[in-house]
Amino acid sequence: MESASYGNTVNSTTGLSTGSGEGAINKASSTAHSAIDSFANAADDAARRTKPKIDKVAAMAHDVVDKAAGAAADTADKLAARTESLDAAQRKLVSDTCSYVSANPLKSVGLAVLAGFVLARIVL
Repeated sequence: MESASYGNTVNSTTGLSTGSGEGAINKASSTAHSAIDSFANAADDAARRTKPKIDKVAAMAHDVVDKAAGAAADTADKLAARTESLDAAQRKLVSDTCSYVSANPLKSVGLAVLAGFVLARIVL
């Protein structure tokens, strides 16, 4: 049973007014819900459209990193080989110098004195 009260109807079962204020609230709520749903759908659609592009950019970035790592590894290998070569040359030079000094002690001392004299003249 419903009774009227100042233009609003009251539901006798729930005791709630079903007047025009409540209808406006329901309409505003419905409009807000549909706006939020529309926004969520637009966001989902945008995410679906941009995901392949993001995946493509990520794949390109991985390729660049892989190429850079490959180039760095090649350079590191070349530097390691060059270092080994220079170490071997240094060991050979020191060994040859030691052998020469052992074989020619007086000549070695004379060369050392001469080298010291030349360096002293250059520096001073």
